[in-house]
Amino acid sequence: MSDLVIRNALVVDGSGAPPARADVACDGAVITEVGEVSAAGHREIDAEGLLLTPGFVDLHTHYDGQLTWDGDLAPSVHHGVTTVAVGNCGVGFAPAAPDRHEWLISLLEGVEDIPGTALAEGLSWGWESFGEYLDVLSDRQWTMDVGAHLPHSALRTYVMGERGADHTEVPNEGELAAMAAAVREALDAGAIGFATSRTEVHRTSAGEFIPTLSASDVELLTIAEAMSSAGRGVVQLISDLYQTPDDDFFDSEVGLLEQVVERSRRPLSLTMQQAYHSPGRWRAQMDWVDRMVAAGHDVKAQVATRPIGILLGHDASANPFMLCASHQEVAGRPLAERVAALADPSRRARILEEHAELRGALEAGILAEIVGGFGHMFVMEDPVDYEMHTSDSLAARASVQGIDPAALLYDTLLASGGEQLVYLPLFNFAAGDFEDIREMITSPNVLFGLSDAGAHCGAICDASMPTSALTLWSRDRTGENRIPLEHMVHMQTRRNAEHLGWFDRGLVAPGHLADLNLIDLDALACEHPRMVTDLPARGRRLMQRSEGYRCTIKSGVVTVEDGELTGERPGQLLRGVRTAR
Repeated sequence: MSDLVIRNALVVDGSGAPPARADVACDGAVITEVGEVSAAGHREIDAEGLLLTPGFVDLHTHYDGQLTWDGDLAPSVHHGVTTVAVGNCGVGFAPAAPDRHEWLISLLEGVEDIPGTALAEGLSWGWESFGEYLDVLSDRQWTMDVGAHLPHSALRTYVMGERGADHTEVPNEGELAAMAAAVREALDAGAIGFATSRTEVHRTSAGEFIPTLSASDVELLTIAEAMSSAGRGVVQLISDLYQTPDDDFFDSEVGLLEQVVERSRRPLSLTMQQAYHSPGRWRAQMDWVDRMVAAGHDVKAQVATRPIGILLGHDASANPFMLCASHQEVAGRPLAERVAALADPSRRARILEEHAELRGALEAGILAEIVGGFGHMFVMEDPVDYEMHTSDSLAARASVQGIDPAALLYDTLLASGGEQLVYLPLFNFAAGDFEDIREMITSPNVLFGLSDAGAHCGAICDASMPTSALTLWSRDRTGENRIPLEHMVHMQTRRNAEHLGWFDRGLVAPGHLADLNLIDLDALACEHPRMVTDLPARGRRLMQRSEGYRCTIKSGVVTVEDGELTGERPGQLLRGVRTAR
């Protein structure tokens, strides 16, 4: 008798094969049979009318601090995720000298918009080396498995001290040797790879550039050679090359990355998005990736399955009226009091007048988009419809109603007691449609990632990408615009697992982990994000739940049932490569 038997499911097994009707039997943490299962199970689930997929593997999250105090790892747990990778973009909390704790917190607070007070109160510390960090994590359990990259910023400041926080400082020979040794030690201890950042967007809470922004060729190549000698691990990075309008900078960056790939001989993935000011640059990046693959290298672009942007609202980190003097007068009040004050007609009139003056003074850029990018703003409904069209933008709605778009935005944000959110895509929406995204996600040398789950707590809630990927591209589209369900599932399961060396998951097949999702595809939806204050020190974050997941099963244990957590936490730390049983 099996521990668990799921019967009559429509199985999309993660391999890319078309859906097929089957039963699935599990014993302990492992799938033992797929097909027609005759033996009974201690627990049986009738999956008639339901989709069965592997658990989703999110390779780009920032739960690094949260792992030490939170076993749930929401919102990811609400979107079918059963494995995550942390330490992305070169930021994290190990290795960490005792005198660098506050600085590392300021780095994560600035780069990833994670409340510093929550990190200061919630982080357990108790480690110095990266291996010691993994040892601390190995004593914890979560709703999902967790693997960790060695983050470059933490490594650099651990070895170089205060000098390492300055991205223009070059390590000396002794420091380079210490970095190489630390990389090998981290990989030996179970790091899944090495991650770094080379983007000006990433700054500390004090506004300083990330320490790895302009890390020298010798530093990166020393690390690459250390990875080669270790013979394990992946490289993950973000660089401004995807958005630069400067051809010389682009050529310089890809030239350096080519050396990193050749010296490390390890798989590399890098962020690829489409920026408004350089809408075609991602294609040049994709061409470079394809050339590298054709030359025999394992290089992939990490892409998102929907536009990447921010949520605007009175309880969010940003709202379009926050710079207006008459708004700042009440900005510090509790939400209910603030909404009441903002609803006053005289204050409304003053703010709209100040807002018009501000819009006229701002240069083109992200701030101008936040303040007045009405043509790229979309009201978030419940459930959320991520299929955005410029014909339904806030500007378009205002035009139909014959009113000022700023006035419509002002009144919209006061709805639902001030909890209404407006979505502003900042990347992957330059043409006002999803065709460029479709081209990205169907390219052969890409990975689905960039959810940033656990980060951008007051502005972004993209942990729901695994859910919206299925509804946007496979369920709600027809004809040639539809992407087969088996492709979207494969890209979020086996594809990501294989890239990270986790060969024991991502497939509904005997010998693989019983990480599974039972989904009512017709009912699948992302709920409206809500601001909650459940982080340490009453830190706030956006929380987005889902509808349509009947069960999420991690290592044979049900962790979510009909949208509610069961309290089970079978997830554990993953060290290095994993093989199927």
